[in-house]
Amino acid sequence: MYGLGTVINTAAIVAGGLGGAVFGRFLRESVQDTLTKVCGVSTLFIAVTGALEQMLKVEDGRIVSGGGMLVIGCLTIGAVIGELMNLEGAFERFGEWLKRKTGNAKDKGFVDAFVTASLTVCIGAMAIVGSIEDGITGDYSILATKAVLDFIIIMVMSCSLGRGAVFSAIPVAVFQGSITALAGLVRPLMTEAALGNLSMVGNVLIFCVGINLVWGKKVRVANLLPAVILAAAVAFLPF
Repeated sequence: MYGLGTVINTAAIVAGGLGGAVFGRFLRESVQDTLTKVCGVSTLFIAVTGALEQMLKVEDGRIVSGGGMLVIGCLTIGAVIGELMNLEGAFERFGEWLKRKTGNAKDKGFVDAFVTASLTVCIGAMAIVGSIEDGITGDYSILATKAVLDFIIIMVMSCSLGRGAVFSAIPVAVFQGSITALAGLVRPLMTEAALGNLSMVGNVLIFCVGINLVWGKKVRVANLLPAVILAAAVAFLPF
């Protein structure tokens, strides 16, 4: 069944979010704060590992690095585009609309929880590659693996940040579902080089999400999203 991977992933996020919201009620504020920091630190390490996997290579017995200028260039140009488009504002407006429509108008942390969780589970090569495989061959194994990871991440975020995290299932369903539906068109664009660039820059953005979790909102991560598209596009430039 094509699209089953996104269904599984979305269901896992909803289950993790609801479970976290229930358990979070019984946790003291200090425990919730600690869980937020733990989630942030874990996100930082996951992001660093993913980025360095693309940036570091072994040549002639030596570790060499690359991709630094690519990251800087894509983030710089992407940030300008994102700020002009105010993507963060669009996420927040949608979060505010959800907050009202779901009866959570009094939840002050709803929007931050929604935006942070959405960016964490949407950015990454697994979401794109898994959705393409699901759309072309019906193989949902990558998205099933992602579903397990997202279940844990969203459960912790719901415990610490609030019930807004569960609604990250919406952008995941739309984003991954769209890629699955258009898999035939997207697959030729996802070359090994493009996926490598996307993973590298995408993990830098996830690192920024971790910064916001540990130290409070310091980076408008949604406004950096164009950098991921630029990173994939660079792979097709003739140099």
